[in-house]
Amino acid sequence: MIARKPRYRVDLSELQAICEANYFRLSRLMPGMAVQDELRIRVDSGDGAPQTLTLRILERCRYTSTLQLVHERRHDWLAPPSMEVRLYHDAHMAEVVAAYNRRRFRGVYPYPNEQMLQPDEKYQLNSFLGEWLGYCQRYGQSDELVMFNP
Repeated sequence: MIARKPRYRVDLSELQAICEANYFRLSRLMPGMAVQDELRIRVDSGDGAPQTLTLRILERCRYTSTLQLVHERRHDWLAPPSMEVRLYHDAHMAEVVAAYNRRRFRGVYPYPNEQMLQPDEKYQLNSFLGEWLGYCQRYGQSDELVMFNP
């Protein structure tokens, strides 16, 4: 008898912790988000090729904002990654709402599926965002003066 792998279950508290950390990272990278429309961060990848992460506000509302992150690195063979992130200012959370031409990710996907999404796709996207933002915090440089409010 073949043992079945247990079905993936969302750990909501862990996902919320990631979203809260991402909100904090975005707030640190772009503290003027309430009035600033765009921020460009240069990142040295070590291979000499210039890389830029652009943070662009797409929408501002009273309790939410939508931010687009685009990693601009010129390759003929690879499309640069980009995603849209919804920031919930009242809850202090940031969630990936669009990536690779898809919008609204479910908490759990059956596997296998036609789109070849992982069962924990939403979790993985938000974790990746955290890693990406953390890398920018450590190694990024902005052309603009960034003021932090302690």
